[in-house]
Amino acid sequence: MRKITTFIAIAALSFSSIGCDRFLDIQPEGKVIPVSVEDYRKVLTSAYAKYPEHRSLLALRTDEVNLDENTNEFNVYREIAMWQDVNNDPKTMEFPWVNFYLINFYLNQIINEGSKTMADSPEKMQILGEAYALRAYVYFDLVNLYGKPYNSATASTDRGVPISLEIDLEQVLKPSSVQEVYNQIHSDMEKAEGFMVEEKQPLGINYRFSKVALKALQARTALYQGEWNKALNYSEQVLAVKGDLSNLNTTNVAPNHYGSVESILALENVFNGTVQNNLTFASPELISKYNNSTDKRFGIYFEKNNNQYKIIKKGHSDFKVSFRTAEMYFIKSEALLKLNRLSEAKAAILKVAENRYTPEGYNTVQNTVSSMNAAEFMNFILDERFREFAAEGQRWFDLRRANQKKITHIVNGTEYILQQNDVRYTIEFPMSAKKNNPNL
Repeated sequence: MRKITTFIAIAALSFSSIGCDRFLDIQPEGKVIPVSVEDYRKVLTSAYAKYPEHRSLLALRTDEVNLDENTNEFNVYREIAMWQDVNNDPKTMEFPWVNFYLINFYLNQIINEGSKTMADSPEKMQILGEAYALRAYVYFDLVNLYGKPYNSATASTDRGVPISLEIDLEQVLKPSSVQEVYNQIHSDMEKAEGFMVEEKQPLGINYRFSKVALKALQARTALYQGEWNKALNYSEQVLAVKGDLSNLNTTNVAPNHYGSVESILALENVFNGTVQNNLTFASPELISKYNNSTDKRFGIYFEKNNNQYKIIKKGHSDFKVSFRTAEMYFIKSEALLKLNRLSEAKAAILKVAENRYTPEGYNTVQNTVSSMNAAEFMNFILDERFREFAAEGQRWFDLRRANQKKITHIVNGTEYILQQNDVRYTIEFPMSAKKNNPNL
């Protein structure tokens, strides 16, 4: 009873504190003791709404952006750009921890208690399917933030993150291994698959998981684990249902817009307004990757500001994005390459390029790609991912799983270096989390 009471108190607080979001259409009202499908939909909506904005912080660790030191927020974020994770300034913004586990708590309530109290219906099935899928995504993000990149040879001994599947805020858990966390992710995705009813979510509530969004998560998970046949299979399943790309020669709608034909799951604010408008400029390295006359993304993604470029891929709810079609083509291409199907891999990536470059630019890209060997084409994939998903929160994870390259940042006139294969490619648990849990 204590556990349920604790949950109700926290849930009620969250319900009363969430305002109406124009895009998400979240309008939970009042304080409820969850019993019905309507009650549990509100719990699940609250969980979606609380999803962290950690990808904005991750951009500061990458080669995508440079800090603007003439801002009031500079001291809050500078140590992130310095990769200073230990003994850091108390003013430094922490990477999220509590919100991930609070969301997990809500999802455990839905899965463990809602499954018993909700009346049988397609709505109940869908809510449970979404809860399992979102819990899988929570642990996928947690283990990729705080655990080492997946390596099948070491995953069973590499430290991951704590797994909590019970409704108990007072648990003090030890970190599970990276392999154990991935096992839990797969278990949740499998259960989600059995419950999910909706093939796709309609515009306006496409922040919710669906069958196609779950397949996209399965494709990304397989990519990060280097399971190439599965990555190919899942990406092709997504593309069979959601294969359209935004042709930037005929539309100015950014491919990361929630209303774009590419939107699969529009959950996360991946580049929030503070980081976007007040704190950063695009790095010279990122800008140098584009042909600004033939790459149609350039004018949609960037705007010149004196001698620098601001990233204008937006930082508000119309541009929430977690999965979109283009990523599935990239996953398909990389999987095909790893399976020694080079010509098919090239065809998959060129499908995206045709919709991103002017006709003249596409011809140049096509001719360049045609002569590439496997190693050259792998570098091309990574460069195209750099261009395509700029400021969408994917770069840090791509760097971790691909080459863990050396990065140099200049902060307050001092040079800071993240060496190749640096241990800081794995982020330390936040200090507040370690204070509250000695097992960390």
